[in-house]
Amino acid sequence: MIDNLKLLAELWYRPVSAISAILDRGSLLFACVAVLAVSFALHSAAGLRAFIPFSFWWPLLVLAVAYIPGVLILATLFGRLGGLATVFSRDYSPLLTCVGMAWAATNAPLILAAWTGPPVVFLIVATLVYCYFAALVFFAVRTVSGVGNGAAAGAVALSWAPLLVAAPLSFVAGWLASPFFLFFAYYYLGGEISGLGSGLRARQHLRRTLEASTINPRDAEAQYQLGLIYQQRRQYSEAIQRFKNAVAIDPQETDAHFQLGRIARAQGRLNDALTHFQAVLDQNENHSGSEVLREIGAMYLTARQYPDAKRELDVYITRHPYDTEGLYYYGEALLGLGETAEARSAYVRAIESARMAPHFRRRHVASWSRLAQKRLRKLA
Repeated sequence: MIDNLKLLAELWYRPVSAISAILDRGSLLFACVAVLAVSFALHSAAGLRAFIPFSFWWPLLVLAVAYIPGVLILATLFGRLGGLATVFSRDYSPLLTCVGMAWAATNAPLILAAWTGPPVVFLIVATLVYCYFAALVFFAVRTVSGVGNGAAAGAVALSWAPLLVAAPLSFVAGWLASPFFLFFAYYYLGGEISGLGSGLRARQHLRRTLEASTINPRDAEAQYQLGLIYQQRRQYSEAIQRFKNAVAIDPQETDAHFQLGRIARAQGRLNDALTHFQAVLDQNENHSGSEVLREIGAMYLTARQYPDAKRELDVYITRHPYDTEGLYYYGEALLGLGETAEARSAYVRAIESARMAPHFRRRHVASWSRLAQKRLRKLA
């Protein structure tokens, strides 16, 4: 209880880390109770019914039935996450927990504004807090689903659309809240409803298991797996520390070196990236399908060392002639060397490889295909 209250407060001054902590330690029950408590306090405020004419439990119903499913659908479409059923079973309860706590935290100041200020002050405060609520939803979608910034922003920007679905429910709001309906809904759908909470429980169980494994000072794999969790949540400082712990325990932990190199390249620390990539090459050049060669080529592209980039990517493309990302990088290296015709051919191959990719791979390669198409238009 106390821990969840602290997480609720942290959403105001450490939103990204608070969202991550909610996934690890948050309670769906607490989030629902918090929404109901804040909503009840708002409806108890003097004169507030003129602004919010529906019942105090309405925000929780809208979040659970319309808003969260709608945001998940949008995130799945924009982020190309795969099967909607799989996404729902995995992400519904984690996202509802994060967004529910975000709603409670951001609406709490409205209670004071409703009691003490005139209606215009309430409207101003409401505008500000709901802008911040949108930012928290962005962080939640990005952290829970692992989508990129663009997909998360698109889902939040269109998140008003699911609210249109909730509007007709207001006509049957009293019926939905009746004990008769709730009893039969739980009786017939209890298994499905309880199953929706499995996603959050599974994540938290995995995290606790990994944390317990780190008690063993020789378990490099547990440190590596925790690093992957932080990396997926874009908490790179924590991810780097976990990967470094894994390497300190086992210098032959090739996967940790590879991920440290990728993060360093993304952050522009090219010397550090080269050090870790070289460690991967020394241990196993064929690690992860020789992807280290592609990463080194991309690193040289960042440094504008086009001959070196072409050398590494030549080898990689020979081994993986249909890798969309590698072909795009190869085209960039050729373009940097002034070999325009060859670069155009590489971009065309990148686009074709994306079209031929299996369905489950398309969301991973779509962005590289779009970049290749953009380059071709400029070269036309």
